[in-house]
Amino acid sequence: MDRRVVITGVGGLCGLGTDAASMWKEMREGRSAIGPIANSELHDLEGMTGAEIKALPQHDINRKQFVSMARFSLLAVLAAREAMRQAGLSCDERNAHRFGATVGVGGLGWDVMEETYRALLLDGARRVGILAVPKTMPSAAAGQVSLSLGLRGPVFGVTSACASANHAIASAVDQIKLGRADVMVSGGSDAPFAWGVLKAWEAMRVLSPDTCRPFSADRKGLVLGEGAGMAVLESYEHATRRSATILAEIAGVGLSADAFHIAAPSVEGPASAMRACLADAGLNAEDVDYLNAHGTGTKSNDQTETAAIKRVFGNHAYSMSISSTKSTHAHCLGAASALEMIACVMAIQEDVVPPTANYREPDPACDLDITPNVPRERKVRVAMSNAFAMGGTNAVLAFRQV
Repeated sequence: MDRRVVITGVGGLCGLGTDAASMWKEMREGRSAIGPIANSELHDLEGMTGAEIKALPQHDINRKQFVSMARFSLLAVLAAREAMRQAGLSCDERNAHRFGATVGVGGLGWDVMEETYRALLLDGARRVGILAVPKTMPSAAAGQVSLSLGLRGPVFGVTSACASANHAIASAVDQIKLGRADVMVSGGSDAPFAWGVLKAWEAMRVLSPDTCRPFSADRKGLVLGEGAGMAVLESYEHATRRSATILAEIAGVGLSADAFHIAAPSVEGPASAMRACLADAGLNAEDVDYLNAHGTGTKSNDQTETAAIKRVFGNHAYSMSISSTKSTHAHCLGAASALEMIACVMAIQEDVVPPTANYREPDPACDLDITPNVPRERKVRVAMSNAFAMGGTNAVLAFRQV
């Protein structure tokens, strides 16, 4: 029996806000969180722009766990706890082995890693914090979510650069469909505002000096952000048995690889993932009302993605609504597609397409309806979310109204 998988809770925080509702409100209105990075120690990189969380929300995480976390794990835990509260779920000794977590990350505990190397190489320290390894390992976010919520089922980290969260959610769907879990808490988290990380991105020459303008002819590149987004996934039977409010169904998953270039995008890889997602969901191209594009704001990515969308959707590419919410929350790497998952779920809930902010000039090579600057009210029965990562790793999800 093919088990249906539904979403019953979402949680998140990023530069737009410190809970899912406040994030969505800003995203929906096209208000951008991008500005000067003020709270992070950037040393000689003053003046960098990004979408930074200005202050963390109040929480009751116990001190023992709090001091064992790097920032990316803390963000994941805060988002996961919010999602579980909205879902109205908790686990105990009777059901904990049927609850799991998958968390996508683009990197690791960069803040702790940088603090460690600076202490050793610049300050002459002879030893570092005893928890440096468990704080920095990429799987720490998943482990900390498990610890915080008492989840004893399948728990693991997923990393595939900018597609990490969609891959994590796809992996969680598999755990439920295979009968290994009834509930999975899944999404992504990242906190890249560390000097060494920003220097590395600076070297690639893909960072915008001002803001993120996806699909606009005058776009200058991507902007980095920090954040986390998490969802509670359940089998449809488990959710209906407890009379849960269902926000959306995960209708399909499409995965592919470019096998083309470690950093440059291709057309066929993304197109293959979108086709696979439609097939997995049993959808026709014409069924998709809204597509949340990968839309990073680089010249090559936006043109390549537009070409891939046209290849898959044909004439319907001009009828459906498309937007890149990275224009508001920036590119949050491992968390990016988790935040975009929330955008898709809320678009279905409210029948509103969030806009592509900061748009100024039409690009003939990006001539689809990218919902410039202002939201659009329309019926959203099916939403699709694209995530195409460096390394050529692609993950596409389709969400359906229940």
